Amino acid sequence: MKRNQYEELLEPLELELVAMARWAKATGERICVLLEGRDTAGKGGTIKAISERLNPRQCRVVALPKPSDAERTQWYFQRYVQHLPAAGEIVLFDRSWYNRAGVEKVMGFASDDQVGKFLREVPTFEKLLVDDGIRLFKYWLSASQEAQEERFAERLEDPLKRWKLSPIDIKARTRFAEYTEAREAMFAATHTDHAPWTVVDYNDQKHGRLTLIRHLLDSLPDMDVPVEPLEWPELGHEPQSENFKHLHPIAPFPLAD
Repeated sequence: MKRNQYEELLEPLELELVAMARWAKATGERICVLLEGRDTAGKGGTIKAISERLNPRQCRVVALPKPSDAERTQWYFQRYVQHLPAAGEIVLFDRSWYNRAGVEKVMGFASDDQVGKFLREVPTFEKLLVDDGIRLFKYWLSASQEAQEERFAERLEDPLKRWKLSPIDIKARTRFAEYTEAREAMFAATHTDHAPWTVVDYNDQKHGRLTLIRHLLDSLPDMDVPVEPLEWPELGHEPQSENFKHLHPIAPFPLAD
């Protein structure tokens, strides 16, 4: 998809996302979106597309690092619970508790017993969240091995994207089939009526973002909350020119002729 077509189609969705945030704030709704998928699938770009026009104090992004020594001794879900949305908030998880069923399983960071325990517990955990009123959305961003390799190559060649390549990403390249097997086991155990998975084709990332955002918006009830009018007062005096000569001004960035 060409960028100009994508931006043209995204703009009305952005207006609806702003309406969603206004509705959540007015009603106290709690919206929790999990974004899962292979490395390079497009999670970061999707999170940016959803959150870019929203108030960052209301729409939070959660991308947790590897657990600390103390966190490894806690109940597995404990470090995620503290990031769940409060009234009026939207929380976007860039990977979530499903790390245990994916990267931790495939890369050997969790034992078979730990993974099995997680898969048994997670439907109950998510049922508690949903029963408490959290609107939980679970998206799997699906991309082929060919698409993944193209994106890895782009990151390798682009110095502005090189930071996205981690040692885990490099090792994961050789375990594509193992990740597929782990994903299917995860789906079989955790695709429930109260918290279903939604799979989105992300071989074209721009098209995938539009599809996911449209689904998210369509999955919510009527969000028509009127925009509150603002009283815009007139200035009581002529604005004075600002004088910063006593500070340390810097030269403007040079522009091309």
